[in-house]
Amino acid sequence: MRKIKIRLTVISLIAIVLSLFMQETLAYYSTIGKASNVVTSGNLKMMIHEKTDQGTDFPAEGIYIMPGDVVSKRVSIENICEHPFYLRVRVVFGVNAETLSAEDCFKLNINEQDWKKVGDWYYYQRIVEPGDTTAEVFSHVEIVGAKVDKTYIGKTLTLTVDAQAVQSENNPVSGEDFASLAGWPEE
Repeated sequence: MRKIKIRLTVISLIAIVLSLFMQETLAYYSTIGKASNVVTSGNLKMMIHEKTDQGTDFPAEGIYIMPGDVVSKRVSIENICEHPFYLRVRVVFGVNAETLSAEDCFKLNINEQDWKKVGDWYYYQRIVEPGDTTAEVFSHVEIVGAKVDKTYIGKTLTLTVDAQAVQSENNPVSGEDFASLAGWPEE
């Protein structure tokens, strides 16, 4: 009987020791670590201002024009976010729902000192800091009299300014090649 008790005790001790090793082994194989890394990018926000020579907002409903008219339309863009950015604008011309080339109806007096044209886009030649407003892209639009003939009577000519911005923080420009900056949206 004593031998049986000793055997049971030894077997019990072996079972306990094995179970301790098994727990350690199971813990080793079943331990899961989880890390959550959250990266948040900043939002770039801008406001396009369209003013007249008198400093009033350009009428949202548009204006009545005649061939040869020179219309006051001063366009600038304000940085209304907390981050500095690079900026580009594109001017899209149209009649009713059709897109036109600029030469079809409009002549703009582009501010070539502060804006440089590359392809269809005009790139602002410096960083726009938070709260700053760019120099005007253009200030007047001439309705080209030789091009706006009787076929345009009763139609609506449109001039739309599209603006895009990319962060300037950690996004260096090479010389004055603003068009090659990282982050411009695909067209």
